[in-house]
Amino acid sequence: MRRLSAFTAVVTALVLTLAACGSDESTSTAGGGAAPAGEVLRVGASPVPHAAILTFVKDKLAAKEGLNLEIVEFTDYVQPNVQLDEGQLGANYFQHKPYLDDFNASKGTKLSFVQPVHLEPLGLYSKKVTEAAALGQGATVAVPNDATNLGRALKLLADNSLITLKDGVGTAATERDVTGNPKGLKFQPLEAAQLPRSLQDVDAAVINGNYALEGGLNPASDALLVEKAEGNPYANGLVVAVGKEKDPRVTKLAALLSGPEVKQFIEQTYKGAVIPATS
Repeated sequence: MRRLSAFTAVVTALVLTLAACGSDESTSTAGGGAAPAGEVLRVGASPVPHAAILTFVKDKLAAKEGLNLEIVEFTDYVQPNVQLDEGQLGANYFQHKPYLDDFNASKGTKLSFVQPVHLEPLGLYSKKVTEAAALGQGATVAVPNDATNLGRALKLLADNSLITLKDGVGTAATERDVTGNPKGLKFQPLEAAQLPRSLQDVDAAVINGNYALEGGLNPASDALLVEKAEGNPYANGLVVAVGKEKDPRVTKLAALLSGPEVKQFIEQTYKGAVIPATS
């Protein structure tokens, strides 16, 4: 019986050890503790330019820093935050801080913006006209349907005198805040990822930079109107769960993303369509 008990104890210990080895991001860093520096960091990202920038880091820079990256691509703006909050990811890189703040407030998540990396200027695009002033009376303009990017889109139109907005509303604007609309523009809110495909069906669309690039559009050359980079609060950055900001894997990735090699990669690859957040 003593032999059987000893054997059972060994098997139980082995099972517990294997279970611990198979734990996900949430269990391996439970209680806010830092994961070992060599452990894989799973990072959720939009394909362009975020995953491309991360791939450059993984292929060219990470090994020298002992950083082991796994890049998980997403085509929407919701699941990367949901999976980060659930512990399926160790970080994500696809969003700006105003979007994150709104997401935390509306969804009850506890996610932290670590640092900005790059800006994707929002732009107005069209297959029907070659300049914004040529939009006709009653033209339909597709806009992002999430709160922060909708306000951002309306501000872009207001900054270029296509509409006027209620004083002081800024990027918190909704359609209800449009006080002047001389062309009688009609707004069609759509999920951001659908906006490039909508260009065949609407007169124009305000499109986020990453989805413009994925759709074969270049904000620097194809946009009828484009956001100014100076003083722009919408830089996309690295995000983690609250309490994981000092994880050594995160601090290493943050340092690489803000380094001169990544800045040069962004400038040479995207030629103004994506702008590094670092000067």
